[in-house]
Amino acid sequence: SHGKISLTPAGELALDYAERILHMSGEMEARISELTGQVSGPLLIGASTTIAEYMLPRLLGEFKQRHPETQARLTVANSETIENKVADHTLDLGLIESASHHPNLVTQVCCEDELVMICSPFSDLANLASVTPKQIASHPYISRESGSGTRECIDDFFRNNGVSMDEVNLVMELGSREAIKGAVAAGLGVAVLSCTTVLKEIKLGELVSIPLEPALRRQLSLVYPQEKFRSKLLQSFLDFLEQSPMIKNFVAPKSN
Repeated sequence: SHGKISLTPAGELALDYAERILHMSGEMEARISELTGQVSGPLLIGASTTIAEYMLPRLLGEFKQRHPETQARLTVANSETIENKVADHTLDLGLIESASHHPNLVTQVCCEDELVMICSPFSDLANLASVTPKQIASHPYISRESGSGTRECIDDFFRNNGVSMDEVNLVMELGSREAIKGAVAAGLGVAVLSCTTVLKEIKLGELVSIPLEPALRRQLSLVYPQEKFRSKLLQSFLDFLEQSPMIKNFVAPKSN
């Protein structure tokens, strides 16, 4: 209809039953495999980009060494997308950069991350010891897209420090951290990002990072469905994350 294809009411009903059948089939296989005491099978993980690139690779490698019969499958997307996929059971769990908005998801804070303002070395802000939200708002500002956990965190930071979003001189919204860094390096504006994601560019002299005043630290969260049954594989991974020193020590170092 109108150039689009959609399910009929009968198709919607069939899809609902099919999804429930597949979910129960997966649960059955997990329960049967647990009778052997072995932790095995696919682990479907979602993560926002900062976590996926800077935290998860080493964690998944260590978990794989402990449980070689497991296969981790990683989906990288913004926090809102990851939440939705966990809520509809497309993913087993997610690691996101903001608190969950889904009442049926368990949210568990796992570590902290510090954000800083970045600018071109030729910017008139480059030599400041720190920068306030009002100073940032008066300069061309480059932001992540709506739905990003980073975007939500920074927007709240502006509002909580007396700067409405109407006051912010927003010149671009970009859906990738790399695109933001490129635009800032080209002198098109300033941005706020996790300092762990710009260490290379700082070292190369392509960008300058300025601490925020007040400091902005966000909590990175683990989300998973609030259900009675939890596979041995998922529970083993949750226990592994809780005990991992890598998670506990993931507090972004200052890049200045």
